[in-house]
Amino acid sequence: MADKVGTLPPTMPSPETGLVLRRDTRPFTVRYKEREIVVDLPGYYPDGDGESVHVGDDMAAADAALRVLKEQVDGLPSPATIRRIRHKLRLSQRAAGAVFRVGARAFDKYERSLVEPSGPTVQLLRLLDSHPELIAELDH
Repeated sequence: MADKVGTLPPTMPSPETGLVLRRDTRPFTVRYKEREIVVDLPGYYPDGDGESVHVGDDMAAADAALRVLKEQVDGLPSPATIRRIRHKLRLSQRAAGAVFRVGARAFDKYERSLVEPSGPTVQLLRLLDSHPELIAELDH
């Protein structure tokens, strides 16, 4: 069992087969439309091939890679890009929510990849990234 500081046990039984799975990191290909990225994915793996088990934040690397691919393919800004633009504009998350009229907690959710911003929010982010001086034209 994991202890209170968040370390994971070195092995666990497979919920499917009962075989012993060992804690390891293996390459994992994330695909989105015509693009792909290979990431190192932590998890519990069998000896050789077979089903793996991922717990806690194991999937964070795959989730982040998917967001990068969506940014490259669809132009949907990643949480890191959203955070970078917000900092460039010198706005807190709450102030950014007010300026973009999306709610006080929206930027927190965008930056934690819990919610994707709407099309108009993405367009305004792009515009203000290119022309940050336009922030003065918006109501705060």
